[in-house]
Amino acid sequence: MKLLPSPKHLLLPAFAGLLAVLLLLPLASSCFAQLPVIRFVRDPDPAPDFKLKELTGKDLTLEASRGKVVLLNFWATWCGPCRVEIPELVALQDRYKDRLQIIGLVVDDEDEKGIRSVIESEGINYPVALADSETRFAYGGIAALPTVFVINAEGRVVQKHVGLFNPALYETEVRALLGLPVAAKVETFQDEGDIFLKHADRARILPGVDLSKLSAEQRDAALHKFNAEACTCGCKFTLAQCRIYDAACRISQQRTAEIIKALAIKETKQPSKEVEINPASVPLSAPPESPKP
Repeated sequence: MKLLPSPKHLLLPAFAGLLAVLLLLPLASSCFAQLPVIRFVRDPDPAPDFKLKELTGKDLTLEASRGKVVLLNFWATWCGPCRVEIPELVALQDRYKDRLQIIGLVVDDEDEKGIRSVIESEGINYPVALADSETRFAYGGIAALPTVFVINAEGRVVQKHVGLFNPALYETEVRALLGLPVAAKVETFQDEGDIFLKHADRARILPGVDLSKLSAEQRDAALHKFNAEACTCGCKFTLAQCRIYDAACRISQQRTAEIIKALAIKETKQPSKEVEINPASVPLSAPPESPKP
């Protein structure tokens, strides 16, 4: 006769399984907390379209890539970091060719023969064109190379990277925008001029500008002046935009410091306010009693 397991024996495996889950929960939570973070713009702006000619002679527009994630890469043949990341961009384009479009726009380099030589030697498998001044201006000016704008499938700019970046970051962002699994946490942020300089008026912190000694009212006044006054360095930007666009600009740094100093001095020179007393609110002392007869 086959003996059935006792209730006690049935409970042991279940208890062991529950204990294992409870023990693993802190580990899973810790691993999730250590995941890298990728950040995309909240309510992103439409990416400015352009109409350029590829080095092959074909028309090149951003609109033609609508529905795909786009990495808009501003680069130059003489730029070392630009050349370093090309092989990874080529591999990325090949890996996600049906849903990703990388576009290379060459800046400050009109040597078409030299550009074609790089395209051939590096095996570039994505369209390349010369970026005209109108396109560069539409994207807020290109202060450094390489500069990559990350554009989602709806044609909106969700991130910008300046300088040489880890190719794994590009791939993680692409996968996240394509709805594919990623080992990263996705966060959103408001553009405060980091992506498009026109949003510099949202910034509460500017590179090289110390607002720590000002009151809240003074900070608001200073930021208003930074966004209202043009920088005289020749950049044609406001002081706030110039600080974001070119943190090394001494003119905008000096002028913002002068504005901060003037506001601080104005505050210290303000006369103290006298307290007005309403006679009706002050209790009167009772008149002296008349001497009794």
